[in-house]
Amino acid sequence: MNRLEERYNNEIVASLTKKFGYKSVMEVPAIEKVVINMGCGDAIANPKALEDAVAELTQITGQKPVITKAKKSIANFKLREGMPIGCKVTLRSEKMYDFLDKLMNISLPRVRDFRGVSKTAFDGRGNYTLGIKEQIIFPEINFDKVNKVRGMDVVIVTTAKTNEEAKALLEELGMPFAK
Repeated sequence: MNRLEERYNNEIVASLTKKFGYKSVMEVPAIEKVVINMGCGDAIANPKALEDAVAELTQITGQKPVITKAKKSIANFKLREGMPIGCKVTLRSEKMYDFLDKLMNISLPRVRDFRGVSKTAFDGRGNYTLGIKEQIIFPEINFDKVNKVRGMDVVIVTTAKTNEEAKALLEELGMPFAK
C-alpha cells in the first residue's frame, strides 16, 4: 500500500468525517482517478512528435497512454477529423496514489518560482484541474533527451459533492495550494 493511500485511510477519513459531520465512512470524499492529458499540436506536421510525447507520458506515469484523435476538422489549423493530436492516461488505485505522491512532494516544488497551485481550479462538482507548463519537472525525464518542452493537464477526479469538500480532501493529502 502506498504511503499516501495509507495516510488517507488512517488519518484523513477521520479528520474529514469530523470536519463535515459525515454519518458513514462511505460519504467521505475520495480520489476516484487522475487523468493526465498531453496535447501535441505539432503532431500534424511532425508525426514523430507524438511518439516522443507518448514515450514521455509512459515514463512519467508508468502506464501506456491512449492516443487522442481530432473530433472535427479545422481548416485554419490544417487539421482533419481523426488525426492523432495528443495522448492521455487514466490512473486509478495504486498508480494514481504513486503519481499524486510524486507530483505533490517532488515535482511541483521543482517548478521555478513556485508559490503554490491555484485554489480556484475546481469545476463545481469536486474535480480539480492543474496545468503543468513543462514535463521536465518530473524526475524520470532525462533533460538531455527532451527535444521539445511540452505541457500537460492533470485532472484529479474526486467523489466529493462540492468544491469545498474536494479542497479539504486535497489539502489534507498535501496539495500545495497558494497562500
